[in-house]
Amino acid sequence: MTATRKAGILLATLLIPALFYVFLRFGTENHYTLPRYLPKIDSVKGEPLMGKVTLADGQVITDTIYNRIPPFKLIDQDGKSIDQSVVKGKIYVADFFFTRCGTICPRVSSQLTRVQDIFRANPSIAFLSYTVDPEHDRPEQLKAYAQKYEAIPGKWYFLTGTKAEIYDLAMHGYYLPAVDKGVKDASPDETFIHSQKLVLVDKQGIVRGFYDGTDKEDVDRLVLEIRVLLDIYGKE
Repeated sequence: MTATRKAGILLATLLIPALFYVFLRFGTENHYTLPRYLPKIDSVKGEPLMGKVTLADGQVITDTIYNRIPPFKLIDQDGKSIDQSVVKGKIYVADFFFTRCGTICPRVSSQLTRVQDIFRANPSIAFLSYTVDPEHDRPEQLKAYAQKYEAIPGKWYFLTGTKAEIYDLAMHGYYLPAVDKGVKDASPDETFIHSQKLVLVDKQGIVRGFYDGTDKEDVDRLVLEIRVLLDIYGKE
């Protein structure tokens, strides 16, 4: 394959997601919208719970009520106490990882570095990475990991705390699996301990998408849907 042809394929790969977004935004009559995930369930009827919902413009309507990411208080890579206020009024991407992971986590973190770079100048976008190995991953380990993946201070937070807090947040906040298999004997099972999913969360704390963090094409979809969500909020 000639160098010119390789360059052409690379250019096409980079341009297609951007052109698709432009088409969705400007080339169609209807606005592209994103689904909401994780509705609250009526325990009696077994159906999505309905109730009064206040829209951004103040209008009150009857709609499905969705679960929101619950409040948290954890420690970041600088040893500072961090709570949900760091993402208040922001769109953010969350994932679960651990610094001793040598297979899935580096691939996911590398993709997050790419997404961070795309939205580097946009203060409305943040990133939260929660360790599922908190007994080992203290601030100094998180700091080194953050530097390795060029995390921007104040934009990408690496968080630790108690195992109970983090695992509860994973399973009952983001609805992702988290199992401490092998952690106590310092040989965590990288294929079983946590999910490789990235989670897109809107400014109201509602999940708007799940993505395979090891799949570049699925992460491209995440980039596109962040842009769509920004457009919905009128920030672009």
